[in-house]
Amino acid sequence: MSETLSTFTPRDKADKITIVIADDHPLLRKAIRDILEKERDFEIVGEAGDGVEAIKSATELSPDVIIMDISMPNMDGLEATQKIKAMNPRIAILVLTVHSDDQYIVGILQAGAAGYLTKSVFGDELVQAVRGVVAGEMILSPTIGQRLLRQAARYPTKPVPLEAGEKLSTRELEVLKLAARGMSNKDIAKELGLSLRTVKGHLAETFSKLMVGSRTEAVITGLQAGFLTLDDIQ
Repeated sequence: MSETLSTFTPRDKADKITIVIADDHPLLRKAIRDILEKERDFEIVGEAGDGVEAIKSATELSPDVIIMDISMPNMDGLEATQKIKAMNPRIAILVLTVHSDDQYIVGILQAGAAGYLTKSVFGDELVQAVRGVVAGEMILSPTIGQRLLRQAARYPTKPVPLEAGEKLSTRELEVLKLAARGMSNKDIAKELGLSLRTVKGHLAETFSKLMVGSRTEAVITGLQAGFLTLDDIQ
């Protein structure tokens, strides 16, 4: 049976990353909360015990990040992610699960998750992953990321309706290709001789044009739409 949705009144959202924890194990939710609450720029605004409650949290709280398990009762994390991203693409979904099979990872990345971690991660890795998905970075190791993006490219999803004048600029495509190789915003800025702010701006514009909320979604969309190739993620 799922846990009752619990919400918390944010103290000061202005400079904080707001987070919802969605997992059907109360003890694990507490462990995650204990790790994240040590960070002064994090605010845990809610918890959910299943996918239905995760959607309710997303609707009512509009957090920056939802840490999402895959295997949950009533509605699993995959379906919940699809519905949340359709409703609010701005919310970053960070998957934290015991599953490490390609089929699970590809499926939920295609659904819109920005990152994928297994529950063997250490506390600091989780903290950095939360900050990474908020920054729009792809939270996958380079080896796993390339393998999974190759698989994801084989399974087309909905087409990207880029209107006239809304196609990616040469610079936006250049930034996206470097992001597809797993480079951080800082490394992309150094490689192209741009400011970090400019790189973030190009990625934000790219996400808007593609109607996605993360690098991972943007790269998968690019591969499926044909303006990125598998060579671009080498």
